[in-house]
Amino acid sequence: MTEILSQDEIDALLTAISTGEVDTTDYSAAKEQRKVKIYDFRRPDKFSKDQIRTLQMMHETFARLTTTALSAQLRALVSVHVASVDQLTYEEFIRSIPNPTTLAVINMDPLKGSAVLEIDPSITFTIIDKLFGGMGESSKISRELTDIELSVMEGIIVRILGNLREAWSNVIDLRPRLGNIETNPQFAQIVPPNDMVVLITLETKVGEVEGMTNLCIPYITIEPVISKLSAQYWYSSIRKGATDENMSIIQGRLETVELPIVAEIGEVEISMQEVLDLRVGDVVKLPDTKVNSDMVLRIGGRKKYKCRPGLIGSRISIQVGEKIEDIPDELLIAKRSEEEF
Repeated sequence: MTEILSQDEIDALLTAISTGEVDTTDYSAAKEQRKVKIYDFRRPDKFSKDQIRTLQMMHETFARLTTTALSAQLRALVSVHVASVDQLTYEEFIRSIPNPTTLAVINMDPLKGSAVLEIDPSITFTIIDKLFGGMGESSKISRELTDIELSVMEGIIVRILGNLREAWSNVIDLRPRLGNIETNPQFAQIVPPNDMVVLITLETKVGEVEGMTNLCIPYITIEPVISKLSAQYWYSSIRKGATDENMSIIQGRLETVELPIVAEIGEVEISMQEVLDLRVGDVVKLPDTKVNSDMVLRIGGRKKYKCRPGLIGSRISIQVGEKIEDIPDELLIAKRSEEEF
């Protein structure tokens, strides 16, 4: 807040300057000083703070999707969240990761170039142990992956890349594709050592084992869409996600989805032994179904309409009748729970 001097203070200051009690050279020296910002031409800043924040928000979505996917696949408590987003040279990134490790080279179609997904060895071997039926306990293993282990990790990485595509969907229709997996960082030279990259570091926890997962994307790869990496563009893309054009596309795709339709005469509960004893010509009595009662038409396993059987020419058919009132899934689950109880 600027301090305003009174007239008496101004007169006292002018008097002090004229009598030499105040050295005016101090003021002139302070005025001539310039604010200097150190700039390293070997490490030029390629990403603005706004772009870094946007990348962080995008990959927080990626982290949430990956948490859900890995938890379901490993049947374990998995936690993934963004720890930091930094820009550095590719050489610095390569020097910061262990050897051997799990390095997946990812083709970033339709963008030119590749990215690198690095998974900490402790996380890698914990995932492999869980998928092989183990407890997923922490193990200090430092070796290259076998062919079987590589095949297992390929499946995990491909699933993670699907989440990456969804996280980038508001910026570009990214189609990341696994190229190859390396264990020695020196064999994954996707760009020259001094090229700038953005490094998204994800803290990953599988059960009680913690480690880092790093996603390294070169600047040259995302340069064509760098203008879209702003919070304003990202949020506006989210708001425009449900336009009429997109809705018509979704509707068109849903119209081609095939659903099974079953005309159900009735239902009865019998024991497994009775099922095994059934023979051709046996009659099964349906206690709650009469000869003149309507059948139930199920679409996708859900009761939708009442119907009656008939013939069209020589073909068996049904006539769709009254619509059956929809019962919400919650009520169905509650009803089944009461019946089981």
